Amino acid sequence: MNANALSYNNQSLMNRDFSGQDLTDASFDHANLRGSNFSNAQLRGVRFFSANLESASFEGADMSYSDLESARLVRTNFTNAVLEGAFAINTLFNGAVIDGADFTDVLIRPDVQQKLCDMATGTNPTTGRNTRDTLECF
Repeated sequence: MNANALSYNNQSLMNRDFSGQDLTDASFDHANLRGSNFSNAQLRGVRFFSANLESASFEGADMSYSDLESARLVRTNFTNAVLEGAFAINTLFNGAVIDGADFTDVLIRPDVQQKLCDMATGTNPTTGRNTRDTLECF
C-alpha cells in the first residue's frame, strides 16, 4: 500500500500498523502515534513535527530527511533505522533504542548527541555504517 504525501496531521493513531508501507513525504504533525509500528517502512521526507511517538517502532525503517522536530521519542525503537539527514534539533531520545541506527548528518543538539553516544552500538545493515561513527562519537 502506498500512501504518498498523505496528511495524518492532528490525528489519534495509537497502536496503528504502518509497517512496510511507503509513506514518503507524508505528514504526521501533532499526531498521537503512541505504540504505532513503522517497522521497515519507507519514511523519506516524512514530517513528525511535535508528534507523540512514545513506544513506537521504526525498526529497519528509512527515515532519511524526515522531520522529528519536537517529537516525543520516549522508549522509541530505532533499531537498524536510517535517519540520514533528519532534522531533530529540539528532540529528546529518552529511553530510545538506537542499536544499528544510522544518524549520518542528523541535526541534533550537542547534549542529545552525547547522550546517544553513551548508548550507541551496532552497525546499520543497510548502509554498513557504525552507529557511533554516524553520531560522530569521538
